[in-house]
Amino acid sequence: MRLDACPSLTQRWDALGRPFAHLPRWAAGLVLALLAGAMGWSVLATAPGDQPERAPVTAAPATSPNPLDRAKGDMALYARIAARVTAGEGYYAAAMDEQRASNYPTRPFVAVRLPTLALLQALIGVDGVRYAQLALVLACLWALNRRETPLAAWPERLGASVLLALGGAAALNPVAGLDQDFSAGLCLTLALLLYRRARWWPALLAAALALAVRELAAPFVLLWLAFALAEQRWREAGAVAALLALFAGGMALHFAAVEAGRLPGDLASQGWSALAGYRLPLSALAHLTGLRLLPVALAAPLAILPLIGWAAIRGRIGVFALLWFAGLFTMMALFARPENFYWVQLALPAYGIGLAFAPRGLFELFQGAAGRASRQT
Repeated sequence: MRLDACPSLTQRWDALGRPFAHLPRWAAGLVLALLAGAMGWSVLATAPGDQPERAPVTAAPATSPNPLDRAKGDMALYARIAARVTAGEGYYAAAMDEQRASNYPTRPFVAVRLPTLALLQALIGVDGVRYAQLALVLACLWALNRRETPLAAWPERLGASVLLALGGAAALNPVAGLDQDFSAGLCLTLALLLYRRARWWPALLAAALALAVRELAAPFVLLWLAFALAEQRWREAGAVAALLALFAGGMALHFAAVEAGRLPGDLASQGWSALAGYRLPLSALAHLTGLRLLPVALAAPLAILPLIGWAAIRGRIGVFALLWFAGLFTMMALFARPENFYWVQLALPAYGIGLAFAPRGLFELFQGAAGRASRQT
C-alpha cells in the first residue's frame, strides 16, 4: 500500500466528525468531572486585581492633545521608540537608549523587541498600524464565515463572529498600534482561520507576519510543521520549515544588532523560569478580555470554557487550536513571570471564539455521560 494512501491522524479525525459525540459514557463523564474541577479551582486561584495593567489608559493632560500621551508602562516605552524611529533615528539605537533610560533590560537580546512594528509605525504611523489591525479583524471575520466546511451551525458562527469582533475591537484603543502581542495574535488568528489543505499558503503568510512581529509566535509555526509532517504533506512541511529557517536567520541578525549596541552597564532580564502556574494565563484572560467586566467567580470559569468549545469542533482546526492554546498556556505557566501576562494576547481573539462553540460541546458531553447518542450536524 502506498504511504499516501494511508489516512493520516487528522484525516481520521475529520471523518470522525464532532469528537465529543463519539465519547463513551465513562470518557464523557471524566471530561465533565475534570472540567468541573478546573472551573472550581479557577475561582479559588484567580483573585480580583491580582494582575497589573500592562499599559493603563488614563485621561491625557489638557495640555497634550496626543492620545499616545495617555500610555504608561510598556506602551509608553514603545511610543517613545516609535517617535524616535519616525524622526529618522535607527531602531536599535533608539530602542536600547530608551530601555536604558527607563531601567528596562537589554540582555539577553530578546529583551529588545524585533524592529518590525516600529519600522511599520515609522512608515504609516501608529494610527496606520491600528487601521491595519482593524483590516486583520475584518479578514478574520471573512475567513471564519467563508470556510468550505463550516465550523459549526450558523447560530454558533454568528456568536463566534460577534466574539471575534468584540475581541478585535481592542484595535480602537489609541495605543493598540504599539502592541506587538496584540498584532501577532491577530495574525495568528487569521492563520488559524485561513488554513485550507488545498490552499495553505495564505495562512502561511499570516503566520509569517506574526513571526516578524513577535518571536513568541514560533511555537504556533512549529506545531504547524508537526502537523504537516504527520500528514506527510511534504510541500507544505517544506514551506513551513523554510519559514522557520528564515525566521532563525532574522533572529540571528537581531542578536547581532543588539550585541553591537550593548553597553557594559546594561541591565539583564530576570529570566523566564518563574513557574507561575496556570493561574497566570487564566488571570490574564480574565483581565485582558471582556471578562474583566464580570465578577471573578464568573470570569475565571468562563475563561476555561473556550477550550471545551474548540475541542468540540470537527476537523483539523479543532485539534490544532486545542493544542496551540494548551501549549501557549503551558508555556506561560512554566516560563512567564507575572509581568509577562500579556503573552496571552497571542491566543486572542481566536481563543474567545471557542466560547460560542462551548454550549453544544457541553450538551454533547452531558448526553454522552447520560448514555444517549447525540445527533451531529
